[in-house]
Amino acid sequence: MQAFSEAIERSLTQQVKMVFPDSTNHYNTLFGGIALQWMDEVAFITATRFSRQAFVTVSSDKVDFKVAIPAGSIVELIGRVVLVGKTSLQVEVQVWVEEMFSPKREKAIQGRFSMVCIDSEKKPCMIQLESN
Repeated sequence: MQAFSEAIERSLTQQVKMVFPDSTNHYNTLFGGIALQWMDEVAFITATRFSRQAFVTVSSDKVDFKVAIPAGSIVELIGRVVLVGKTSLQVEVQVWVEEMFSPKREKAIQGRFSMVCIDSEKKPCMIQLESN
């Protein structure tokens, strides 16, 4: 069980991005599709770091957009494994928004991504923890 806990801790992924105007819509806030792309990328990295196997996204579940993210914001994405099955796992991704010149920070988006482990033939395979 300790190896499992260590794998979850080791797989925690944090990514920081800047919201530039080319990523925004006509309201000058981050496009939802770009936010989902960033979240999916973090989910993939998190899953891969968990077991060092190949993963693909099979679904995103209940993505809640709570706060609009304006251009010029700093965004931190945090991915953590929250559920592990035989061939799949779930990664929760939180998106935090920060004002560039203020310490104000709040959770803007949260969602879960289901990731399936695949073999060299792109078929589902068993998740195995890497051995150190």
